[in-house]
Amino acid sequence: MLQNIIGGMQGVVDHAMVGHYVGHAGNAAIGVSVQLWILVIVFISSVFTGMGVLVARFAGAGNAEAVNRTVYQAFLAAVIMAVFVMAPVGYLAAPLLLNVVNAAPEVQHVALPFLRIMLVFSFGMLLFFMVSGALRAAGDAKTPLRLGVMLTVLNICFNVMLIGGLGPIPSFGATGAAIGTTLASGITGLVAMWLLFTDRLVVKFTRTMSFRPDWAIIRELFRFGLPAGVQGIAMNVAGVLLVRFIGSLPTSADAQAAYAVGYTELFSMITWTSVGLMGAAAAVAGQNLGAGKPERAAQSAVAAARIGVGVASVVGLAFVLAPGPLLSVFNLNDGVAGQIGRQLLAYLAVSGLFVTVALSFTGALQGTGDTKSPLYISIVSQVVVPIGICTFYQSFTGARGLHASDIWLAIVCGHATRATLSVLRFRQGGWKNIAVKAPA
Repeated sequence: MLQNIIGGMQGVVDHAMVGHYVGHAGNAAIGVSVQLWILVIVFISSVFTGMGVLVARFAGAGNAEAVNRTVYQAFLAAVIMAVFVMAPVGYLAAPLLLNVVNAAPEVQHVALPFLRIMLVFSFGMLLFFMVSGALRAAGDAKTPLRLGVMLTVLNICFNVMLIGGLGPIPSFGATGAAIGTTLASGITGLVAMWLLFTDRLVVKFTRTMSFRPDWAIIRELFRFGLPAGVQGIAMNVAGVLLVRFIGSLPTSADAQAAYAVGYTELFSMITWTSVGLMGAAAAVAGQNLGAGKPERAAQSAVAAARIGVGVASVVGLAFVLAPGPLLSVFNLNDGVAGQIGRQLLAYLAVSGLFVTVALSFTGALQGTGDTKSPLYISIVSQVVVPIGICTFYQSFTGARGLHASDIWLAIVCGHATRATLSVLRFRQGGWKNIAVKAPA
C-alpha cells in the first residue's frame, strides 16, 4: 500500500507541473496517453500475473528452485514482447490510438510525443513491475517499497528539470514528463536486475541460467496470466471508450482535463492503495493455499477489504468536503473544468468504496489461480454496464443527450457491479481445487 501511494505521487507531480506550465490541454494529453499506455502494457504485464500465482504457490510449498526458474522465464518472455512487439508497434500505432479516443486537436498535439516515448521506452518499467511482483509473491514486500521510493524520487527530480526547465535545460512541457518517467524507470529497472544477481533477495538469478525458453513454465505463465491480460485489456478498452464518450461532450477538453485529474490522479489515492491490498491478498492467499491452509487463504480477502474500506472512506470524505483545494493543486479549480471536476469527485467518493472491495477479492481469486472469474466479472462490470449506460443516454434520450454526470454515474454502477460479483464468486470456493505444476 505504501509503495503504491508513494508511486502514485509521481503522477500527481506530473499533472500538477504540467497543469501550471502547459495548461488544461497538457493535463488532458497526459490523461489520455496514460490510459492508452496502460491498455498496451497491461497485456504484456499479464505474464507477471501468472508469475505471481506460481511464485506464491511454490514459496508456500518451500520450493525455492521453482520460484527462481519461474521468475527468470517470465523475464525472458517480457523482454521479447517489450522489445520486439510493444516498441515498434506502439510507435507506429500511437496516432491511430489518439484518434480512437476522440482527443481534441490541441490535446493530440501534446499527447503524441508523450505516448510514443512511453510505449517505446517502457522496458525499465516492465522490469520494475516484474521484480516487484515476484518479490511480493515470494514474501518480500520491503525491497519493492525501496525500489518504488527510488523510482518516485528519480522521477520527481527528472520532471522538475525537464517539464519546466532548469538552468541550461530547456522546458519540454508534457514531453518532459514522459522522458523523466522512462529515465527513472530505466535506472530503477537496472538496479532491480542487479539485485537479482547479488544473492541478497528471496528470488535469485545466476549467470549460468540459459537464454533458452522453458516452454513448460511459459505455458503455465500464460495459463494463469493470459486471462488476467485479457481482463486488463477489457477494462482499459472500457476506459478508452469512456474517454471517447467524454470527448463527444460539448466541453470535451474541460471534461477530459477533469477526468484526467479527478479519476486518474486524485482517485489514485484509493485505487493505488487498493492495488497494494490486491497484491497482498494475492500473495497471502496463494502462499497459504500452497502450504495447504485454504482457511487462512479465505481470510485474506476479507481482511484486505476491511482495510481498503477504511482508507476509501477517509479519502472519499475529503473529496466531498474539500474538492476545491484538491483541484487547485492541478490549477483546475476555476471555470467549466473546475465545475466538472467537483462533480466527478462527488461520484468517486462513493465509487471508491466499491473499488477497494472489488480489488481485494479479485486479488484473492487471482492469487489462488482463479484468473478466469475476474475476467468474466470485468467484462460484465467494466464494459457492459458502464458502456451500456453511456450508449443509452447518448442514443436514446433524444435532445437531452449525454451529460458528464451520466458518465460518472456509469463508472459508479460498474464498480458496484464488480464488487458484488467478486464477493459472490470468491465465496463459492471453487479456487480451493485449482492445481499448479512445478517445473521439473
